[in-house]
Amino acid sequence: MRILFITATRVGDAVLSTGLLAHLIEQNPGAHVTIACGPAAAGLFEAVPGLERIIVLRKKKLSRHWIDLWLQTVGTRWDIIMDMRNAPITYLIPHRKGWHMGRQRMDDHRLIRNSALLGLEDHPPMPRLWTSAAQDEKAALVLPEYGPTIAFGPVANWKPKTWPAENFIRLFERLTDTDGPLPGARVAVFGTMEERLQAAPLLERIPACQRVDLMGLVSLLELYACLKRTQVFVGNDSGLMHMAAAAGIPTIGLFGPSREQHYAPWGEHCRAVRGELAYDEIFPADYDYRNADHHELMADLSVDKVFAETVSLLKTVAA
Repeated sequence: MRILFITATRVGDAVLSTGLLAHLIEQNPGAHVTIACGPAAAGLFEAVPGLERIIVLRKKKLSRHWIDLWLQTVGTRWDIIMDMRNAPITYLIPHRKGWHMGRQRMDDHRLIRNSALLGLEDHPPMPRLWTSAAQDEKAALVLPEYGPTIAFGPVANWKPKTWPAENFIRLFERLTDTDGPLPGARVAVFGTMEERLQAAPLLERIPACQRVDLMGLVSLLELYACLKRTQVFVGNDSGLMHMAAAAGIPTIGLFGPSREQHYAPWGEHCRAVRGELAYDEIFPADYDYRNADHHELMADLSVDKVFAETVSLLKTVAA
């Protein structure tokens, strides 16, 4: 049994597709699995059960990356192909059974839309990531258990989606104050090496004794293993947010110029938080985002609201 699973370029979309991958693996025990995805998401799949290969799709002009995929897969008779990218060329790869994502309008959450491929939209499978023993050991090394830890995701793939660093600092101070819900807690800051400059104002303001700087210092699955060791995640709408939700930790996703109806963190202990203004008020169709200040589209979301939602979520989880 061979499965070819073709998924997203972006980390968040790839995470949201993993519930279907887990479902296919559970329904076909012992299957040999090949993953095709973009380079940013490839690290998510290194510990998939039955993994044979990860094909990294690097975007090329005239969509020639799909020709590359065809050349690397056409010689295999696949039992199952699941194409989350709706690439026409995947119909030309020999397979016994296939599911292909259509281009229908997305009115529901992305996870529900994905699950509809297998008729599972009423009971969508939760996102699922796998780690190796070595990755779990690395997480224990870089994030040992010295009391509660808050996870911050202060970055995103588009800067106007990011909450100001000053707000994260004020939230940290209130959460870890002697009267806060997590007094004296550490804060682990997550992101890539390329995003360090973006997160620098936050890193500089967290006291060294409470700061765990993991920006670009761990792989994606090591990062995921670290998230599982934290007590709550607060961060922008990003791949990190979806990884935190998949880790099963209480997750607060911060939204402004993106739709929580489509991309809210998914799970029992997850909340999407925005200010008083709806998406269409913050980001109308005629808005010239090219001239946007990096944080003006998140200015409506107050520290008071995020703090209150975080405290409420922690109380709900503890109850």
